[in-house]
Amino acid sequence: QVQLVESGGGLVQAGGSLRLSCVASGRTFSIYAMGWFRQAPGKESEFVAATNWRGTTTYYADSVKGRFTISRDNAKNTVYLQMNSLKAEDTAVYSCAARKINDIARVADRYDYWGQGTQVTVSS
Repeated sequence: QVQLVESGGGLVQAGGSLRLSCVASGRTFSIYAMGWFRQAPGKESEFVAATNWRGTTTYYADSVKGRFTISRDNAKNTVYLQMNSLKAEDTAVYSCAARKINDIARVADRYDYWGQGTQVTVSS
């Protein structure tokens, strides 16, 4: 099994920045593509960003493109989400997810492992 633990969430003013981290443990050799999703209160889960195993290919939701950057450090079994120019509408619980194959996906049910999530609140 693989465990994913997110950190780095918090309260920030609009225009500010946060960096989320997701550390994988357990059978980490079995995970490849990784992604971030978010869910705001009363809304469906939304794809945010994803990357392949080497970090050479990345996908972003249009709503975060140019503001968020996904990256990973495989030596540390960690994937990051750098969030800049935050807006009130970015407020959500952010969760990281991992796939057993190296195929980036924007759909949540393609992912095999999930973290518990970390709250990001942006005040306007």
